[in-house]
Amino acid sequence: MKIGKYILLWLGLMGVATVHAQQSDEISVTKIWDKSPHDAFPDLIKFKNYYYCTVREASDHVSNKSDGKVRVIRSKDGKQWESVNLFESDTEDVREARLSVRPDGTLMAIVAAGKFRDGRYWTLTPYASFSDKAGENFTPLQKVTYGTGIQPTLDWIWRVTWHKGVGYGVMYSITYTDVNGKWKRDMYAQVLKTTDGKRFDKVADLPVGGSPNEATIRFDAKGKMYIVIRRETEDQLGVLYASLPPYQNWSYEKLNIRLGGPNFLFLDKNHFVLGTRFHEAKGASTALHVMDLKGNIKKTITLPSSGDNSYPGLVIEKDTLLVAYYSSHEKKSSIYLARVPLKLLRVTD
Repeated sequence: MKIGKYILLWLGLMGVATVHAQQSDEISVTKIWDKSPHDAFPDLIKFKNYYYCTVREASDHVSNKSDGKVRVIRSKDGKQWESVNLFESDTEDVREARLSVRPDGTLMAIVAAGKFRDGRYWTLTPYASFSDKAGENFTPLQKVTYGTGIQPTLDWIWRVTWHKGVGYGVMYSITYTDVNGKWKRDMYAQVLKTTDGKRFDKVADLPVGGSPNEATIRFDAKGKMYIVIRRETEDQLGVLYASLPPYQNWSYEKLNIRLGGPNFLFLDKNHFVLGTRFHEAKGASTALHVMDLKGNIKKTITLPSSGDNSYPGLVIEKDTLLVAYYSSHEKKSSIYLARVPLKLLRVTD
């Protein structure tokens, strides 16, 4: 269904001027997938003249059932979608897949799969699958392997981004401690690299506290690495990290917002658009924040969303930003595709 008209309202967020989209003919939002009780955690990529979207299908966001499966769907026009592949396991919950294109011209999907029960993961492992060059068939999920210096535990490589033939991702690892009969969770993060998507080697520990987890890496035109990472404890605010090759020394900026499913793309040499769950007093929504390289928010556009939502996949095509996200504002969690004109994301410093 199409969600109609937006007007732009100027608001202030923590002292920063932002723009919230509320009904404009210039932004269109269409529901594209609604096949299971809980459709969520999409990603989006353009490959071989198709839009590919991944969807986790399950009974709930997370539960003891551990019944999650990940479906790959595709469309030529963003309107009519077909199922291409289903990643599933008889024993583990298969969680959200992130898509990238390997240097050999095939699609890669990286997922995590594990057993969840009684408030914690008992197993959690990164798996990968690879398409043929037509993007029509995918290999079965296979566990990734590690080089020296990486000790497997409860691990999740959340997204892989390729740069000059090398794929980079942030792996976060989970530890649990039993405190008076309740599980206390902590997390730490490492930057890894791969040349084939199957074996990963350690680049560096990411020096971030607050239980870091979901993270996206991007590169500017000069090869500088930027990482936006969610933090689960302490003040819970996201962090923007940056490093020049060989990616050993890090600078960082604390963001003034919490994150959920963060993803970003560069708009120009000075700004990027960050898609994330946006926490406000009235509740959470899916938002696009235009930021400078210090993490200052210049503009915010919120999309129709509420409740369990966010985790946007982003594709820039010509003069439009395409955003695949999930939301529960129409009674159940479903997948939506928004088309946002890039002119609405332009800012002047």
